[in-house]
Amino acid sequence: MSVYVLDQEKKSVLDAGFAAAFECEPERYFSAPGRTEIGGNHTDHQRGRVLAGAVNLETVAAVKVNGTNVIRIQSQGYPLSVVDLSELSVVDAEANTTPALIRGVASRFTEMGCHVQGFDAYVTSTVLPGSGLSSSAAFEVLVGTIINHLFFEGKVSAPEVAMIGQYAENVYFKKPCGLMDQTASAVGNLVTIDFFDKNHPVIEPVDFDFASCGHALVIVDSGADHADLTDEYAAITNELKAICAYFGKEVLTQIDEAEFYQNLASLRKVCGDRAVLRAMHFYAENARVVKQVEALRNNDFDAFLKLICESGHSSYMYLQNVIPAGYTAHQDVAVALALCAHALNGRGAYRVHGGGFAGTVQAFVPYDLLDQFVKTLDGVLGQGACHVLNIRPHGGVEAFTE
Repeated sequence: MSVYVLDQEKKSVLDAGFAAAFECEPERYFSAPGRTEIGGNHTDHQRGRVLAGAVNLETVAAVKVNGTNVIRIQSQGYPLSVVDLSELSVVDAEANTTPALIRGVASRFTEMGCHVQGFDAYVTSTVLPGSGLSSSAAFEVLVGTIINHLFFEGKVSAPEVAMIGQYAENVYFKKPCGLMDQTASAVGNLVTIDFFDKNHPVIEPVDFDFASCGHALVIVDSGADHADLTDEYAAITNELKAICAYFGKEVLTQIDEAEFYQNLASLRKVCGDRAVLRAMHFYAENARVVKQVEALRNNDFDAFLKLICESGHSSYMYLQNVIPAGYTAHQDVAVALALCAHALNGRGAYRVHGGGFAGTVQAFVPYDLLDQFVKTLDGVLGQGACHVLNIRPHGGVEAFTE
């Protein structure tokens, strides 16, 4: 992997912010990218397969060891986060806060034998919260990368940094996320991941350039955020857990698909129809990832686009993560998808992106339609709703300066 060189303009912003926050100069710099999920919508928490990529939006930090037992992180535009390393157990009052993520990551490294010490960091990010590109995972990977390089000689692998981030989010932040976001951010590039062995996910690179097929990868911000939707995300995992409990298993990948369908009538009575439909989505989506990877490796981009559309339809109809329960006046993601369908007019592909319910949709847009596509969607959803992205080869890394 080539050395990651920090853009001079970003370095200047980081240096100025660090000096203002901590009245000294930073010594080192680190970066972690956002991610885009391309295949495998809500498959990771069932230890299934995904196709995902790091993108060229990032969370970056200027850092200096401070000689204390306290981590201080000043994120641009946010209050200072302070975590005392003498207390690394879960603090219930910190749930859904940045200090919870910092404390969780530091705790896990400490358990692994790392002597975590205090440091100061000033952080800026182009992975905006609610953007659907996983700002929380980028932050977790950033903190893990900092600690790994400052205090552990880089002993922890990128996939392990991802698992540390997930642990912090599950246990300390108290959000029941899967492992895809953190892994894509930590590892970088375009990868397919099989999470069946939760302690040793199988990560394989997928060498493909979307631009070579005349399409742009576009993320569209629907205008809604995830702030009050934790219960909606939890309902997906809880309903799938109910399906698994019926079979005495932990996750759906441990249950044969044929056995699931043989018990469908009983499952509807015990678990409810939405849980059954969501499990149907999982089995089809998990198999679809394999087909998507195969299509890309065979340079069959038309087949890939068809599979992207199938994924989107499955998420909408079976997984049902487009419209939050009971919402009528505000159906932001549904409107964004409808606009994509209108603007693409049978070309390219589009789907709900990531967790769903709010946030973003993803589109593969032919270059000859790109300007009009952006104009159409920005005209309804607001200027800057469309983000044209590229896959970033670097995951969570130390950044160097020229």
